[in-house]
Amino acid sequence: MNRHFLVGLLLPLTLLAGCGNAADSKGAENNAAAGPPVAVVNGKNISKSEFDLYVDNVERQSKREITEAEKSQLLDQFISMQLAADAASKAGIEKEPKVQDQLALARLNVLVDSGLQQWLEKNPVTDDELRPEYDAQVAQMPKEYHARHILVDDEAKAEAITKQLKAGGDFAKAAEKNSKDPSGKDGGDLGWFTLDSMVKPFSDAVAALQPGQMTDKPVQSQFGWHIIKLEESRVSAPPPFEEVKDRVKVLVQRKKLQDYLDGLRKDAKVEKKI
Repeated sequence: MNRHFLVGLLLPLTLLAGCGNAADSKGAENNAAAGPPVAVVNGKNISKSEFDLYVDNVERQSKREITEAEKSQLLDQFISMQLAADAASKAGIEKEPKVQDQLALARLNVLVDSGLQQWLEKNPVTDDELRPEYDAQVAQMPKEYHARHILVDDEAKAEAITKQLKAGGDFAKAAEKNSKDPSGKDGGDLGWFTLDSMVKPFSDAVAALQPGQMTDKPVQSQFGWHIIKLEESRVSAPPPFEEVKDRVKVLVQRKKLQDYLDGLRKDAKVEKKI
C-alpha cells in the first residue's frame, strides 16, 4: 500500500518531495550514517539512502519511474536544496515561528505516515475480513429501474391522458403522441436508470411503483407533469470479488485505521480550545 496514501487518508498534510529532509540539516547529518555518500557538500555527506528516498518521492509524485540519466539531474537538484537549506539555517530562518511550525508539521507528517504503515504491517487485513466487506458493499449497490414516461406542460392534459391509460390506452402510443420529452419518439422509454439520476419528485414516484404499475396521478417536477409507468426493476450486477479484491482491501484498511485512531482518541485527554 502506498505510504503517502495513509496520510492523505487521515490528515490534510502535504509531504514535500524530499524537502523536509533537506531543510533539516541536522536530519541530513544523522542520515549520513545510513549508507555510502552519493555526494559531499561542504564536508557533509549525502547518503545514498537519503537520496533514494528523495527519488522515491519524485517518482511517486510524477507517477513514473525515474531513469538513471534523470537521477543525475535529481542529484544536482538535491545538492542545490542542501546548499539552500544550509544557507537558510545559517541565516537563522529555522528559528522563525512560522518556519518552526512548518518543520513541526513536516515531522508530524512523517511520523503519522510511518506509524500508520507500521501499524498496518502488524495488523494486516486478512482474507476472512474481505468477503464480509464485499458482501456489505454489494448490499448497498443501488437498484436500477426501467420506466416509461409521458411529459406534458399542462396538469389538466396530464390528468386526461392518465384517465385514457387507465381505461386501457396504450402507454407507448400515448407517449409518442403527447410527450414533449425526446423519449416520446421511443414510446417514452427511459431505459435503465438509478433513482439518484432523476429529479426527486420523479424518483420518489418510481420508487413507489411495482413493475407494470403506472402513477395514479400525474407527478409534477420543474420540467412539467409526468405520467410514469415502471416496466421492471433489478439489482445492479456486482463486479466479481476477485476483480475488486484490492479495492475492498483498501476499504477494510480504512476502517481498521479509523478504529485504531478512535481508540487512541478514546484513551487520550483532549481539550479543544477553539
